[in-house]
Amino acid sequence: MCRTNKNTPCNTGNKPFLLSPAGKDYLWGGNRLNDEYGKQIPLSPLAETWECSTHPAGLSRAASGEHRGKTLRAVLQAHPDYLGTHPASTPELPILIKLIDAKKDLSVQVHPDDAFARIHENGQLGKTELWYVLSAEPGARLVYGFSRPMTPDGVRRAVRDGTLEDCLNTVPVRPDDVFLIEAGTVHAIGGGVLIAEIQESSDLTYRLYDYDRLDKFGRRRELHLEKALQVADLSAAVPPRQPMRVLRYSPGHAEELIGRCRYFQVERHLLNTSEHRQMASLQSGSLSFEVLLCMDGCGVVFFEDEALPFFKGDCLFIPAESVPMRLHGKASFLRVSC
Repeated sequence: MCRTNKNTPCNTGNKPFLLSPAGKDYLWGGNRLNDEYGKQIPLSPLAETWECSTHPAGLSRAASGEHRGKTLRAVLQAHPDYLGTHPASTPELPILIKLIDAKKDLSVQVHPDDAFARIHENGQLGKTELWYVLSAEPGARLVYGFSRPMTPDGVRRAVRDGTLEDCLNTVPVRPDDVFLIEAGTVHAIGGGVLIAEIQESSDLTYRLYDYDRLDKFGRRRELHLEKALQVADLSAAVPPRQPMRVLRYSPGHAEELIGRCRYFQVERHLLNTSEHRQMASLQSGSLSFEVLLCMDGCGVVFFEDEALPFFKGDCLFIPAESVPMRLHGKASFLRVSC
């Protein structure tokens, strides 16, 4: 995505389209995704929405344009050129984007890397993820690794005795914080936190500890202790620091890089054209797909002879070599690319 100018040719190409998410009703979730983000998904709690996903555990669908109603997976199978080129080793969509409303603490967990998942999980991807904090109640925290070096037997004993929480490194959470959670990092989102998550396209989670909670059927959720110990970093974690961020301004628009890893890049964009005659001009023309996730506000995307309104919580898929786009409104959004 790049800003156009008067010398930029108006190329024709693929058209962007909105997505509608799949929902998940995990026991720790709240109702803010319906109440504040207008998801209109008949689940309570609504813990997660999988906004941009071709993963079989939660397929998002096209919500506008010629592909309306089709799963994103079906759209990309019919139009593989929409993916373009990206550094991932898979011809499938390499990322998954979620909104997560943690009313209560999530389980203490860890994800495998690609190498482990490929061998032990039938060729699946591992899971590195990035969290952007949309909202956090006062005193909210997250788990990030261990507070001291651990051994496998020490972890087993702490899980058995119910003392694992005493061994964990906790970090305060504030709105606008960013955390990159590499595969192998023991972690948990704390209660009172709402985040946008960008991750590899994977649903592999190994639970270490779940506070002895019961699910809606009165059963304790399964733990995966031995698999977790095979992939977890047991060293003392260095508390994560917030990355240095620099906003770059242009009329009606500002942007900053908030995270980058080998799997994806995430930028935060601020749109405010209310006092400008000129709209923010965005031309994809990119060799890879991109995704915009609106975190707040609303606006309109103009391309060719179409006008596509978007609102807080909406997710827009931009195919590779997209038509040029212009944006008008007052909103903040994440831009994800590979």
